[in-house]
Amino acid sequence: MFLEVLPVELIADILGELDLDSLVSCSYLSRRLYLVASDPALNPWRKPILRNLSTHNYEPALKHLSVRMTVPRHNWVDILSLARPSFLLFEATLPNLKGSEWEECFKRRFLPSWKKWKKDGPWKGAFIKLLHRIWHRSTTSCTTDEAWTKYIVLNRNGSANELQVSSRSFNPVTIFNEMKFQNNLTHLETGRRLVLELADVRIIAYGTLDRPRTTLDINPNAHMFLHPPGIEQGEARRNIIRRNFSNAEDFIQDYGVYPLMSVTSVPNYLSQEYQITTNTYAKLQHPMPAPVHADYPFYTPGGGDRRWIGMPETKDGLHWVGGLMLVAQLIVPGDADSVSDPLNTGRRQYASFSWNDLWAIAPWMEERITKRIDGPGLGN
Repeated sequence: MFLEVLPVELIADILGELDLDSLVSCSYLSRRLYLVASDPALNPWRKPILRNLSTHNYEPALKHLSVRMTVPRHNWVDILSLARPSFLLFEATLPNLKGSEWEECFKRRFLPSWKKWKKDGPWKGAFIKLLHRIWHRSTTSCTTDEAWTKYIVLNRNGSANELQVSSRSFNPVTIFNEMKFQNNLTHLETGRRLVLELADVRIIAYGTLDRPRTTLDINPNAHMFLHPPGIEQGEARRNIIRRNFSNAEDFIQDYGVYPLMSVTSVPNYLSQEYQITTNTYAKLQHPMPAPVHADYPFYTPGGGDRRWIGMPETKDGLHWVGGLMLVAQLIVPGDADSVSDPLNTGRRQYASFSWNDLWAIAPWMEERITKRIDGPGLGN
């Protein structure tokens, strides 16, 4: 009788705080609980499912949610988009979804360039095959299915190159050291930034920081890629939130893409380079970021988003110089537990990262790159 007087929204919120096993049991206790649990609009399953996916410590009940009539089907779009490959391939009972839903799962989970593996056939088959390919690549050193690994270099003159190296010998540290040698930057330390983590790959940037003697040495596109343009002085434009610095009198236009910093940290001669673009921002959906970067390209609270730790603008004149190399590193089992080297630079599991992938994760760069070059050359 008590449940009859409670709003269904409140009941759904309460159920959402339960673990999956308890929620399964509660959903069958009464007709009202059954109706609330099975309502796609209320969907109390979403919160406990996302908690499982964010911790990688899955509850046993997650394996067979597809056989529960009280679980709305669209919850499986999130599970298929974010759960680890081995769980989906060897443990979970997969649901019967529509072709359009499998297509959505494919686009949310994989980089756009990986669509080349689909060929003809249903989306479900393409999804399972590619998931198995990723699991195989992440657990072995086999490169049979991808003999060449592509990566992108953002040059200091505004151009960008899409390059490729044999997958058997692909080592981003070695490649970037050669780039430093060619640009007379071997005396500088190589910097790595984890830009974005997806379900199966991490997008990692390799670059060098220095106090340049001239502005010609600075790579403004490296800054724009790592710190999306969202702050400028002047009048507020549409869709931009105005905030006031605690240590400055000027108003800024802030998209919330990174923590606030003093406007004086950007030199005057770079003010035009670092201006806001015509792009507006939205949370990335295709592909879908891992929970640690759930708000990408905006800053994601919680301590896992480390893109702005040690920002060059906070280091008294340090700027990105030379080229910035972008690679896609496959996430292998046990990566989440790695503390000493979270980027695992010593291993060889990498995937291709091409133009379409760059436009997907950083659409604001499309108007910044002045020339797109397939292969080496013309990037000095």
